Amino acid sequence: MANLEVHQFPCLSDNYGYLIHDPDAGVTAAIDTPEVAPISDALEEKGWQLTHIFNTHHHFDHSGGNEELKAKWSCTIVGSRDDAGRIPGIDVLVGDGDTYQFGSHEVQVFDVSGHTIGHIAFYFAEANKLFSGDALFALGCGRLFEGSADQMWTSLQKLAALPDDTGVYCAHEYTQANAAFALSVEPQNDDLQQRSKKIDALRADNKPTVPSSIGLEKATNPFLRPMSPDLQSNLNMTGADLVEVFAETRRRKDNF
Repeated sequence: MANLEVHQFPCLSDNYGYLIHDPDAGVTAAIDTPEVAPISDALEEKGWQLTHIFNTHHHFDHSGGNEELKAKWSCTIVGSRDDAGRIPGIDVLVGDGDTYQFGSHEVQVFDVSGHTIGHIAFYFAEANKLFSGDALFALGCGRLFEGSADQMWTSLQKLAALPDDTGVYCAHEYTQANAAFALSVEPQNDDLQQRSKKIDALRADNKPTVPSSIGLEKATNPFLRPMSPDLQSNLNMTGADLVEVFAETRRRKDNF
């Protein structure tokens, strides 16, 4: 199996930056560019040369460092063709179902619109890693700023179909707050109860709760669980359409 190294570090108030590195090919990508200084420091620490930027979506805390980093490194910026007009410095346009060759790794692209239109996720199948941006969080999903509940549910189903042991590298440390909400809508979930305790312990030690895994999210994340009888009952929506249950869960989170 081709090697893929991931270096994770905090940016801004609650973002995570990621550098991914293929040592055999000598290529390094930043997954989004939330803040230039931590990314530059991480590159220096690892001794890596930035060759690529993979943008999940256009929001400033994901693309705000594109142009400064591109000016320094002459790196290639890969982003959504459906969001090309809002991705600074974009070079390579990709969309749902496309693949992109990053060193020895084939990167699969998923359109996961909902949080924004044109939001994409990057899946490294051989390395078993998903970079989900603001689409899928640990115990959460992105707020629906531009897309519909139906779009977001469709997007999340694509990610939920990945192997259970897929690592989920999301863009924010929101997990403790997400756990509090998840417990409010599905308190009977034993797996969720145990996960919440582990999250509290990690955060008490200022340790990250990310990455997660697809299997863990399917077992505990309410936005992947509209089919749960307990969740439906707690929302007074037993037997309702799954998109409607998802939409109500998202509305409750918005006001939590």
